[in-house]
Amino acid sequence: MSEPNPRREDSLSEALDKADTQAEPGLAEELEQELARQEPQALAPQGDDRWRDAVREIFAGSPAVAVGALLLAIVVGSIMIAFTDSGVQEAAQYFFARPTDTFAALGDAIGGAYSALFQGAVYNFRADSFARGIRPLTETLNYATPLIAAGLGVAVAFRAGLFNIGGQGQMLVSATAAGWVGFGVTGLPFPLHLLLALVAGLAAGALWAGIAGFLKARTGAHEVIVTIMLNYIAFYLLSYLLATPGLLQAPGSANPKTPPMQESAILPPLVGERYNLHWGFVLALLAVAACWWLMNRSSTGFAFRTVGENPRAARVAGIDVPRTTVTSMLVAGALVGLAGVTQVLGTVTTGFSSDIDAGIGFDAITVALLGGSSPVGVLWAGLLFGAFKAGGSAMQAAEGIPIEIVLVVQSLIVLFIAAPPLVRAIFRLPQPGSKPGARKKVSA
Repeated sequence: MSEPNPRREDSLSEALDKADTQAEPGLAEELEQELARQEPQALAPQGDDRWRDAVREIFAGSPAVAVGALLLAIVVGSIMIAFTDSGVQEAAQYFFARPTDTFAALGDAIGGAYSALFQGAVYNFRADSFARGIRPLTETLNYATPLIAAGLGVAVAFRAGLFNIGGQGQMLVSATAAGWVGFGVTGLPFPLHLLLALVAGLAAGALWAGIAGFLKARTGAHEVIVTIMLNYIAFYLLSYLLATPGLLQAPGSANPKTPPMQESAILPPLVGERYNLHWGFVLALLAVAACWWLMNRSSTGFAFRTVGENPRAARVAGIDVPRTTVTSMLVAGALVGLAGVTQVLGTVTTGFSSDIDAGIGFDAITVALLGGSSPVGVLWAGLLFGAFKAGGSAMQAAEGIPIEIVLVVQSLIVLFIAAPPLVRAIFRLPQPGSKPGARKKVSA
């Protein structure tokens, strides 16, 4: 390989600047390409520069923004805990006389709150055995199971350029279908009965979301409005079925509740009868792997991402945009339906009512945002919010912290995730794609 010629590079740079100032069409691009060929070593990162660029790309990505949003939410939550704690309020009255008392009270309030959160969500150090101490972690995984599944459904729609906020309706419909098969169909053995109920729930969720996708593709109806209306339709339809004898209402009962699921249709425990964790968590993990393959290794996922980035370019490239829109909503609805199935066949097996979704359909939007609409990110975000749900009650019971504090922290995470420039400015994170000393692109 010939050595680079400094004089030739200087002349090319001068010509490039001249072409830029004179705005000659096409000449600036040709000179830029020639200059890039003449100085390949200068353009390729060397040694420490390569590591510095790698670190910069890490901190410029969306995971860094998500971590920053989480830290900011925890800080604001700590401030709220401090202001609502009675010990801090009492010590603050004589702050100037004994400031150490106030700081000690702050440490006790904030440290005790998050210690209780950890012990209620991960491991209870006060338990007399490992089996009892690990129970909070199983509760976290149990809470995270429907959040992961529903978050994947919202994330797939996001990647396809659709805003699926119909998780509540899709969960209710899937729970209705899976629950009816679970208690209404008799005479089937364990694996077959469970599989039939699972398929019925996934199909119901997919079809319910497919209505919004079909209307979007054929008539241009906005998916936000359609999914909101479908939420109301699903809720009142389920309420009617539960209040009508002979449909979903348990025989001989006046309460709007279904009969219990049959043993042959219940998801078995994952780690033993003493824990609430069931095989639905394994199904959620399989859904994460399937979504990763779909979005990153399949032509269907490529079509989803292309339509989400630019529908017009996708149409020019030969992608059937209406068909892709419907397909993406079908997949999203099936994933959200998995959340409803795990609720009725794993978590609430004694019969369910119209509140079976437990707000998971809307929490899934937060999970998808925090996870950056990637399957792995949704997995970690679902585990985090599952820990919040499992540990929030422990905070309230052990330290007297209002459960609303945990909800405020979750809401603040969404707020900061929705404002990436604010998080980048606070933590001085680099902008994505920016490199120090990079040459500006020359316009034609």
